[in-house]
Amino acid sequence: MGLILDGLVEILQKPTAVSTVSGLMFLFTPLTLAVFVGLLIGWAWRPRWAASLASGNEENSRGVGPQLPSSSPEATDISVLGLGLPSFNALKVQLPSCITTLIYDQSTYKAMDEHPASPPEKGAEGLSVTTGDLDYLSQLVEVTDGGPGWRQMMDRSLPNMYYQAWQRDPETGPPQYRSRTIYEDATPEALRDFFWDDEFRMEAKWDDMLIYHKTLEECQKTGTMVVHWVRKFPFFCSNREYIIGRRIWESDGAYYCVTKGVPYPSIPRRNKPRRVDLYYSSWCIRAAESRRDGQRTACEVLLFHYEDMGIPWEIAKLGVRQGMWGCVKKIEPGLRAYQAAGRAGRSPSPSSAMAKINTRVSANYLRSLEAGDGSAEMEEPTKKGRSIPKFLVVGGAVVLACTLDRGLLTKALIFGVARRVAKIAR
Repeated sequence: MGLILDGLVEILQKPTAVSTVSGLMFLFTPLTLAVFVGLLIGWAWRPRWAASLASGNEENSRGVGPQLPSSSPEATDISVLGLGLPSFNALKVQLPSCITTLIYDQSTYKAMDEHPASPPEKGAEGLSVTTGDLDYLSQLVEVTDGGPGWRQMMDRSLPNMYYQAWQRDPETGPPQYRSRTIYEDATPEALRDFFWDDEFRMEAKWDDMLIYHKTLEECQKTGTMVVHWVRKFPFFCSNREYIIGRRIWESDGAYYCVTKGVPYPSIPRRNKPRRVDLYYSSWCIRAAESRRDGQRTACEVLLFHYEDMGIPWEIAKLGVRQGMWGCVKKIEPGLRAYQAAGRAGRSPSPSSAMAKINTRVSANYLRSLEAGDGSAEMEEPTKKGRSIPKFLVVGGAVVLACTLDRGLLTKALIFGVARRVAKIAR
Protein backbone atom coordinates (compact mmCIF):
# COMPACT_ATOMS: atom_id res chain seq x y z
CA MET A 1 0.00 0.00 0.00
CA GLY A 2 2.89 2.36 0.73
CA LEU A 3 4.29 1.83 -2.74
CA ILE A 4 0.91 2.67 -4.27
CA LEU A 5 0.60 5.90 -2.25
CA ASP A 6 4.18 6.90 -3.17
CA GLY A 7 3.40 6.32 -6.83
CA LEU A 8 0.22 8.39 -6.61
CA VAL A 9 2.05 11.33 -4.98
CA GLU A 10 4.78 11.18 -7.62
CA ILE A 11 2.22 11.23 -10.43
CA LEU A 12 0.34 14.23 -9.03
CA GLN A 13 3.60 16.19 -8.70
CA LYS A 14 4.32 15.92 -12.43
CA PRO A 15 4.00 19.25 -14.25
CA THR A 16 1.91 18.33 -17.31
CA ALA A 17 -1.65 17.08 -17.58
CA VAL A 18 -0.74 14.50 -20.22
CA SER A 19 1.89 12.89 -18.06
CA THR A 20 -0.48 12.95 -15.08
CA VAL A 21 -3.25 11.18 -16.99
CA SER A 22 -0.87 8.60 -18.45
CA GLY A 23 0.60 7.93 -15.05
CA LEU A 24 -2.82 7.48 -13.47
CA MET A 25 -3.79 5.05 -16.19
CA PHE A 26 -0.61 3.07 -15.62
CA LEU A 27 -1.35 2.99 -11.90
CA PHE A 28 -5.02 2.02 -12.02
CA THR A 29 -4.78 -0.64 -14.74
CA PRO A 30 -3.22 -3.30 -12.48
CA LEU A 31 -5.57 -2.28 -9.65
CA THR A 32 -8.60 -2.77 -11.91
CA LEU A 33 -7.26 -6.12 -13.06
CA ALA A 34 -6.71 -7.19 -9.46
CA VAL A 35 -10.28 -6.24 -8.49
CA PHE A 36 -11.67 -8.17 -11.46
CA VAL A 37 -9.65 -11.28 -10.61
CA GLY A 38 -10.77 -11.01 -6.99
CA LEU A 39 -14.43 -10.78 -7.97
CA LEU A 40 -14.06 -13.75 -10.31
CA ILE A 41 -12.43 -15.90 -7.63
CA GLY A 42 -14.95 -14.83 -5.01
CA TRP A 43 -17.86 -15.65 -7.29
CA ALA A 44 -16.39 -19.00 -8.34
CA TRP A 45 -15.95 -20.14 -4.74
CA ARG A 46 -19.09 -18.58 -3.28
CA PRO A 47 -20.89 -20.76 -0.69
CA ARG A 48 -23.85 -22.79 -1.88
CA TRP A 49 -26.24 -20.96 0.46
CA ALA A 50 -25.49 -17.69 -1.38
CA ALA A 51 -26.27 -19.21 -4.76
CA SER A 52 -29.48 -20.71 -3.39
CA LEU A 53 -30.49 -17.36 -1.88
CA ALA A 54 -29.94 -15.55 -5.20
CA SER A 55 -31.94 -18.20 -7.03
CA GLY A 56 -34.80 -17.96 -4.55
CA ASN A 57 -34.91 -14.15 -4.70
CA GLU A 58 -35.03 -14.27 -8.47
CA GLU A 59 -38.02 -16.62 -8.52
CA ASN A 60 -39.89 -14.51 -5.97
CA SER A 61 -39.26 -11.34 -7.94
CA ARG A 62 -40.65 -12.63 -11.22
CA GLY A 63 -44.29 -13.05 -10.22
CA VAL A 64 -45.38 -13.82 -13.79
CA GLY A 65 -47.79 -16.70 -14.26
CA PRO A 66 -47.63 -20.07 -12.55
CA GLN A 67 -44.14 -21.33 -11.86
CA LEU A 68 -43.44 -25.00 -12.44
CA PRO A 69 -41.46 -26.70 -9.67
CA SER A 70 -37.80 -27.02 -10.44
CA SER A 71 -35.49 -29.60 -8.99
CA SER A 72 -32.28 -28.38 -7.41
CA PRO A 73 -30.15 -31.43 -6.71
CA GLU A 74 -27.66 -30.70 -3.99
CA ALA A 75 -24.14 -32.04 -4.05
CA THR A 76 -23.15 -33.85 -0.89
CA ASP A 77 -19.86 -33.19 0.84
CA ILE A 78 -18.06 -36.35 1.84
CA SER A 79 -14.68 -36.93 3.40
CA VAL A 80 -11.84 -37.87 1.17
CA LEU A 81 -9.30 -40.21 2.76
CA GLY A 82 -10.68 -39.21 6.14
CA LEU A 83 -9.31 -35.67 5.83
CA GLY A 84 -12.70 -33.92 5.74
CA LEU A 85 -12.09 -32.51 2.24
CA PRO A 86 -15.12 -31.93 -0.01
CA SER A 87 -15.65 -34.34 -2.88
CA PHE A 88 -15.23 -33.30 -6.51
CA ASN A 89 -19.02 -33.24 -6.95
CA ALA A 90 -19.28 -30.70 -4.15
CA LEU A 91 -16.64 -28.52 -5.79
CA LYS A 92 -18.46 -28.60 -9.13
CA VAL A 93 -21.48 -26.89 -7.60
CA GLN A 94 -19.40 -23.82 -6.81
CA LEU A 95 -17.43 -23.61 -10.05
CA PRO A 96 -18.42 -21.13 -12.79
CA SER A 97 -20.69 -22.27 -15.60
CA CYS A 98 -17.84 -22.07 -18.12
CA ILE A 99 -16.09 -24.92 -16.23
CA THR A 100 -19.04 -27.01 -15.03
CA THR A 101 -20.58 -27.01 -18.51
CA LEU A 102 -17.59 -28.96 -19.77
CA ILE A 103 -18.04 -31.43 -16.92
CA TYR A 104 -21.79 -31.94 -17.18
CA ASP A 105 -22.48 -31.88 -20.90
CA GLN A 106 -21.20 -35.28 -21.95
CA SER A 107 -22.92 -37.30 -19.24
CA THR A 108 -26.11 -35.22 -19.34
CA TYR A 109 -26.72 -35.64 -23.07
CA LYS A 110 -25.95 -39.36 -22.86
CA ALA A 111 -28.55 -39.69 -20.11
CA MET A 112 -31.07 -37.76 -22.26
CA ASP A 113 -30.65 -40.20 -25.14
CA GLU A 114 -31.09 -43.18 -22.83
CA HIS A 115 -34.22 -41.80 -21.16
CA PRO A 116 -37.35 -43.47 -22.59
CA ALA A 117 -40.00 -41.07 -23.88
CA SER A 118 -43.64 -41.62 -23.02
CA PRO A 119 -46.03 -42.15 -25.95
CA PRO A 120 -49.09 -39.87 -26.25
CA GLU A 121 -51.97 -41.14 -24.19
CA LYS A 122 -54.85 -40.10 -26.44
CA GLY A 123 -53.39 -39.75 -29.90
CA ALA A 124 -53.72 -36.27 -31.36
CA GLU A 125 -55.91 -35.04 -28.51
CA GLY A 126 -53.26 -36.05 -25.97
CA LEU A 127 -50.66 -33.70 -27.46
CA SER A 128 -50.22 -30.15 -26.33
CA VAL A 129 -50.87 -27.98 -29.43
CA THR A 130 -54.55 -27.41 -30.20
CA THR A 131 -56.84 -25.25 -32.34
CA GLY A 132 -56.76 -22.67 -29.56
CA ASP A 133 -53.11 -22.07 -30.47
CA LEU A 134 -54.11 -21.61 -34.11
CA ASP A 135 -56.72 -19.04 -33.03
CA TYR A 136 -54.12 -17.10 -31.08
CA LEU A 137 -51.57 -17.13 -33.92
CA SER A 138 -54.19 -16.07 -36.47
CA GLN A 139 -55.12 -13.07 -34.32
CA LEU A 140 -51.46 -12.13 -33.99
CA VAL A 141 -51.06 -12.29 -37.76
CA GLU A 142 -54.09 -10.07 -38.38
CA VAL A 143 -53.19 -7.73 -35.48
CA THR A 144 -56.55 -8.37 -33.79
CA ASP A 145 -55.34 -9.98 -30.57
CA GLY A 146 -56.20 -6.91 -28.48
CA GLY A 147 -52.68 -6.49 -27.14
CA PRO A 148 -50.67 -3.26 -26.84
CA GLY A 149 -49.35 -1.47 -29.91
CA TRP A 150 -46.25 -2.65 -31.77
CA ARG A 151 -43.27 -0.28 -32.00
CA GLN A 152 -41.02 -0.67 -35.02
CA MET A 153 -37.39 -1.29 -34.08
CA MET A 154 -35.65 -2.44 -37.27
CA ASP A 155 -35.81 -2.27 -41.08
CA ARG A 156 -32.90 -3.98 -42.84
CA SER A 157 -32.26 -5.87 -46.06
CA LEU A 158 -29.91 -8.12 -48.03
CA PRO A 159 -29.95 -8.62 -51.81
CA ASN A 160 -32.50 -11.46 -51.53
CA MET A 161 -34.06 -10.78 -48.12
CA TYR A 162 -36.00 -7.92 -46.54
CA TYR A 163 -36.54 -7.73 -42.79
CA GLN A 164 -38.65 -5.62 -40.43
CA ALA A 165 -39.12 -6.07 -36.68
CA TRP A 166 -41.42 -4.67 -33.99
CA GLN A 167 -41.53 -4.96 -30.21
CA ARG A 168 -44.14 -4.42 -27.50
CA ASP A 169 -44.44 -4.75 -23.72
CA PRO A 170 -47.51 -6.61 -22.43
CA GLU A 171 -48.93 -5.87 -19.00
CA THR A 172 -47.51 -9.17 -17.73
CA GLY A 173 -44.80 -11.37 -19.14
CA PRO A 174 -41.62 -10.76 -21.10
CA PRO A 175 -41.23 -8.43 -24.11
CA GLN A 176 -42.82 -9.71 -27.32
CA TYR A 177 -41.38 -9.48 -30.82
CA ARG A 178 -42.95 -9.50 -34.25
CA SER A 179 -40.97 -9.69 -37.49
CA ARG A 180 -41.77 -9.75 -41.19
CA THR A 181 -39.25 -11.25 -43.61
CA ILE A 182 -39.49 -11.48 -47.40
CA TYR A 183 -37.33 -14.16 -49.05
CA GLU A 184 -36.90 -13.90 -52.82
CA ASP A 185 -37.09 -17.05 -54.97
CA ALA A 186 -38.60 -19.23 -52.25
CA THR A 187 -41.83 -21.17 -51.83
CA PRO A 188 -43.91 -21.47 -48.63
CA GLU A 189 -43.38 -25.24 -48.68
CA ALA A 190 -39.58 -24.88 -48.78
CA LEU A 191 -39.56 -22.48 -45.82
CA ARG A 192 -42.02 -24.64 -43.89
CA ASP A 193 -39.73 -27.67 -44.22
CA PHE A 194 -36.59 -25.58 -43.61
CA PHE A 195 -37.69 -24.22 -40.23
CA TRP A 196 -39.00 -27.65 -39.11
CA ASP A 197 -35.83 -29.57 -40.11
CA ASP A 198 -33.88 -30.05 -36.87
CA GLU A 199 -31.39 -32.38 -38.53
CA PHE A 200 -30.41 -29.74 -41.10
CA ARG A 201 -30.17 -27.07 -38.39
CA MET A 202 -27.35 -29.02 -36.80
CA GLU A 203 -25.84 -30.30 -40.04
CA ALA A 204 -25.55 -26.90 -41.74
CA LYS A 205 -25.08 -24.99 -38.45
CA TRP A 206 -27.17 -22.05 -39.60
CA ASP A 207 -28.64 -22.18 -36.09
CA ASP A 208 -25.33 -22.78 -34.35
CA MET A 209 -26.82 -22.71 -30.85
CA LEU A 210 -28.76 -25.96 -31.26
CA ILE A 211 -26.52 -28.73 -29.91
CA TYR A 212 -29.06 -31.45 -29.13
CA HIS A 213 -32.48 -32.45 -30.43
CA LYS A 214 -34.72 -35.46 -30.03
CA THR A 215 -38.31 -36.18 -31.03
CA LEU A 216 -40.30 -37.29 -28.00
CA GLU A 217 -43.75 -37.67 -29.55
CA GLU A 218 -45.28 -37.45 -33.00
CA CYS A 219 -48.75 -37.92 -34.44
CA GLN A 220 -48.87 -39.22 -38.00
CA LYS A 221 -52.46 -37.99 -38.34
CA THR A 222 -52.02 -34.29 -37.50
CA GLY A 223 -48.23 -33.86 -37.69
CA THR A 224 -48.12 -32.73 -34.07
CA MET A 225 -44.71 -33.22 -32.43
CA VAL A 226 -43.08 -32.81 -29.05
CA VAL A 227 -39.34 -32.25 -29.34
CA HIS A 228 -36.51 -31.86 -26.84
CA TRP A 229 -33.90 -29.16 -27.55
CA VAL A 230 -30.74 -28.05 -25.82
CA ARG A 231 -29.21 -24.76 -26.92
CA LYS A 232 -25.63 -23.72 -26.32
CA PHE A 233 -24.98 -20.41 -24.56
CA PRO A 234 -21.74 -18.47 -24.07
CA PHE A 235 -19.38 -19.29 -21.22
CA PHE A 236 -21.08 -17.03 -18.66
CA CYS A 237 -24.42 -18.88 -18.90
CA SER A 238 -25.38 -22.52 -18.63
CA ASN A 239 -27.05 -24.20 -21.60
CA ARG A 240 -30.83 -24.01 -21.91
CA GLU A 241 -33.26 -26.88 -22.33
CA TYR A 242 -36.64 -26.73 -24.08
CA ILE A 243 -39.57 -29.13 -24.34
CA ILE A 244 -41.43 -27.83 -27.40
CA GLY A 245 -44.82 -28.80 -28.80
CA ARG A 246 -45.32 -27.94 -32.46
CA ARG A 247 -47.92 -28.33 -35.18
CA ILE A 248 -48.74 -26.87 -38.62
CA TRP A 249 -52.09 -25.82 -40.10
CA GLU A 250 -52.62 -25.03 -43.80
CA SER A 251 -55.18 -22.64 -45.31
CA ASP A 252 -55.22 -21.60 -48.99
CA GLY A 253 -51.48 -22.19 -49.38
CA ALA A 254 -50.53 -20.37 -46.16
CA TYR A 255 -48.95 -22.28 -43.30
CA TYR A 256 -49.56 -21.47 -39.63
CA CYS A 257 -46.69 -23.03 -37.65
CA VAL A 258 -47.00 -23.09 -33.86
CA THR A 259 -44.11 -23.94 -31.51
CA LYS A 260 -44.37 -23.40 -27.78
CA GLY A 261 -43.03 -24.70 -24.49
CA VAL A 262 -45.08 -27.56 -23.01
CA PRO A 263 -44.86 -29.50 -19.73
CA TYR A 264 -43.37 -32.97 -19.96
CA PRO A 265 -43.03 -34.64 -16.55
CA SER A 266 -41.34 -37.77 -17.91
CA ILE A 267 -38.23 -35.72 -18.72
CA PRO A 268 -36.86 -34.81 -15.27
CA ARG A 269 -35.44 -31.39 -14.59
CA ARG A 270 -31.71 -31.12 -14.09
CA ASN A 271 -29.48 -28.48 -12.62
CA LYS A 272 -27.77 -28.13 -16.00
CA PRO A 273 -29.00 -27.42 -18.59
CA ARG A 274 -31.65 -25.03 -17.28
CA ARG A 275 -35.24 -25.71 -18.31
CA VAL A 276 -37.03 -22.83 -20.10
CA ASP A 277 -40.76 -23.03 -19.37
CA LEU A 278 -42.20 -19.86 -20.92
CA TYR A 279 -41.43 -20.11 -24.63
CA TYR A 280 -43.49 -19.11 -27.69
CA SER A 281 -42.18 -18.90 -31.26
CA SER A 282 -44.71 -19.21 -34.08
CA TRP A 283 -44.96 -17.99 -37.64
CA CYS A 284 -47.18 -17.66 -40.68
CA ILE A 285 -45.62 -18.52 -44.05
CA ARG A 286 -47.31 -17.44 -47.29
CA ALA A 287 -46.51 -16.45 -50.85
CA ALA A 288 -45.70 -12.79 -51.55
CA GLU A 289 -44.87 -10.51 -54.44
CA SER A 290 -41.24 -10.14 -55.37
CA ARG A 291 -39.80 -6.68 -54.87
CA ARG A 292 -37.84 -7.12 -58.09
CA ASP A 293 -40.59 -7.76 -60.65
CA GLY A 294 -43.90 -7.93 -58.76
CA GLN A 295 -44.39 -11.64 -59.49
CA ARG A 296 -45.45 -13.98 -56.68
CA THR A 297 -42.09 -15.73 -56.55
CA ALA A 298 -41.19 -14.55 -53.05
CA CYS A 299 -42.29 -15.76 -49.63
CA GLU A 300 -43.35 -13.84 -46.53
CA VAL A 301 -42.66 -15.09 -43.00
CA LEU A 302 -44.42 -13.39 -40.06
CA LEU A 303 -42.76 -14.47 -36.81
CA PHE A 304 -44.00 -13.91 -33.23
CA HIS A 305 -41.59 -14.72 -30.42
CA TYR A 306 -41.23 -14.34 -26.67
CA GLU A 307 -39.62 -16.30 -23.86
CA ASP A 308 -38.45 -15.79 -20.30
CA MET A 309 -34.67 -15.56 -20.04
CA GLY A 310 -34.74 -15.15 -16.27
CA ILE A 311 -33.08 -11.72 -16.25
CA PRO A 312 -34.62 -8.21 -16.11
CA TRP A 313 -36.56 -7.52 -19.28
CA GLU A 314 -35.07 -4.07 -19.90
CA ILE A 315 -31.66 -5.72 -20.19
CA ALA A 316 -33.18 -8.34 -22.48
CA LYS A 317 -34.51 -5.64 -24.79
CA LEU A 318 -31.09 -3.98 -24.99
CA GLY A 319 -29.47 -7.27 -26.00
CA VAL A 320 -32.09 -8.01 -28.65
CA ARG A 321 -31.74 -4.57 -30.22
CA GLN A 322 -27.99 -5.03 -30.55
CA GLY A 323 -27.90 -8.69 -31.61
CA MET A 324 -31.06 -9.30 -33.63
CA TRP A 325 -29.78 -8.47 -37.11
CA GLY A 326 -26.59 -10.49 -36.63
CA CYS A 327 -28.71 -13.57 -35.95
CA VAL A 328 -31.35 -12.95 -38.61
CA LYS A 329 -28.93 -12.51 -41.51
CA LYS A 330 -27.57 -16.04 -40.93
CA ILE A 331 -30.94 -17.55 -41.86
CA GLU A 332 -30.88 -16.60 -45.54
CA PRO A 333 -27.60 -18.44 -46.39
CA GLY A 334 -28.97 -21.46 -44.53
CA LEU A 335 -32.15 -21.37 -46.63
CA ARG A 336 -30.17 -21.22 -49.89
CA ALA A 337 -28.05 -24.18 -48.77
CA TYR A 338 -31.26 -26.07 -47.95
CA GLN A 339 -32.69 -25.35 -51.39
CA ALA A 340 -29.46 -26.48 -53.04
CA ALA A 341 -29.44 -29.70 -51.00
CA GLY A 342 -33.01 -30.43 -52.10
CA ARG A 343 -32.11 -29.90 -55.76
CA ALA A 344 -29.14 -32.24 -55.30
CA GLY A 345 -31.46 -35.02 -54.16
CA ARG A 346 -31.10 -34.86 -50.38
CA SER A 347 -33.63 -37.19 -48.78
CA PRO A 348 -36.17 -35.60 -46.40
CA SER A 349 -35.17 -35.86 -42.77
CA PRO A 350 -37.62 -37.28 -40.20
CA SER A 351 -38.40 -33.75 -38.97
CA SER A 352 -39.05 -32.30 -42.44
CA ALA A 353 -41.21 -35.33 -43.29
CA MET A 354 -43.44 -34.46 -40.32
CA ALA A 355 -43.67 -30.86 -41.59
CA LYS A 356 -45.56 -32.17 -44.63
CA ILE A 357 -48.38 -33.53 -42.41
CA ASN A 358 -50.67 -30.54 -41.90
CA THR A 359 -54.19 -29.90 -40.64
CA ARG A 360 -56.25 -28.07 -43.27
CA VAL A 361 -58.65 -25.30 -42.22
CA SER A 362 -60.89 -23.11 -44.35
CA ALA A 363 -60.24 -19.45 -45.03
CA ASN A 364 -63.71 -18.65 -43.70
CA TYR A 365 -62.77 -20.13 -40.34
CA LEU A 366 -59.67 -17.97 -40.13
CA ARG A 367 -61.60 -14.86 -41.16
CA SER A 368 -64.02 -15.50 -38.32
CA LEU A 369 -61.11 -15.23 -35.91
CA GLU A 370 -60.22 -11.73 -37.08
CA ALA A 371 -63.13 -10.20 -35.16
CA GLY A 372 -61.21 -9.96 -31.90
CA ASP A 373 -61.99 -7.79 -28.89
CA GLY A 374 -59.62 -5.12 -30.11
CA SER A 375 -56.79 -4.42 -32.47
CA ALA A 376 -53.18 -3.63 -31.75
CA GLU A 377 -51.61 -0.68 -33.52
CA MET A 378 -48.38 -0.66 -35.50
CA GLU A 379 -46.31 2.31 -34.40
CA GLU A 380 -43.25 3.89 -35.95
CA PRO A 381 -40.07 4.01 -33.87
CA THR A 382 -39.83 7.03 -31.56
CA LYS A 383 -36.83 8.54 -29.84
CA LYS A 384 -36.85 8.58 -26.08
CA GLY A 385 -35.25 10.93 -23.63
CA ARG A 386 -32.76 10.09 -20.93
CA SER A 387 -31.96 6.45 -20.31
CA ILE A 388 -29.85 4.35 -18.00
CA PRO A 389 -26.11 4.57 -18.83
CA LYS A 390 -25.21 1.74 -21.17
CA PHE A 391 -22.19 0.57 -19.21
CA LEU A 392 -24.42 0.03 -16.16
CA VAL A 393 -26.96 -1.95 -18.16
CA VAL A 394 -24.32 -4.15 -19.81
CA GLY A 395 -22.49 -4.73 -16.56
CA GLY A 396 -25.73 -5.68 -14.89
CA ALA A 397 -26.51 -8.13 -17.71
CA VAL A 398 -23.22 -9.98 -17.32
CA VAL A 399 -23.39 -10.08 -13.51
CA LEU A 400 -26.99 -11.30 -13.51
CA ALA A 401 -26.31 -13.90 -16.18
CA CYS A 402 -23.39 -15.26 -14.15
CA THR A 403 -25.05 -15.11 -10.74
CA LEU A 404 -28.72 -15.94 -11.35
CA ASP A 405 -28.00 -18.31 -14.24
CA ARG A 406 -31.64 -19.14 -14.84
CA GLY A 407 -34.31 -19.46 -17.33
CA LEU A 408 -34.66 -17.58 -22.30
CA LEU A 409 -34.77 -15.04 -25.41
CA THR A 410 -32.45 -16.90 -27.55
CA LYS A 411 -29.24 -16.22 -28.71
CA ALA A 412 -29.93 -12.67 -29.83
CA LEU A 413 -29.89 -11.50 -26.21
CA ILE A 414 -26.68 -13.15 -25.09
CA PHE A 415 -24.67 -12.33 -28.18
CA GLY A 416 -26.07 -8.80 -28.19
CA VAL A 417 -24.85 -8.20 -24.67
CA ALA A 418 -21.50 -9.82 -25.46
CA ARG A 419 -21.14 -7.60 -28.52
CA ARG A 420 -21.79 -4.47 -26.46
CA VAL A 421 -19.25 -5.57 -23.86
CA ALA A 422 -16.67 -6.05 -26.59
CA LYS A 423 -17.32 -2.53 -27.91
CA ILE A 424 -16.86 -1.02 -24.46
CA ALA A 425 -13.64 -2.93 -23.96
CA ARG A 426 -12.08 -1.55 -27.15
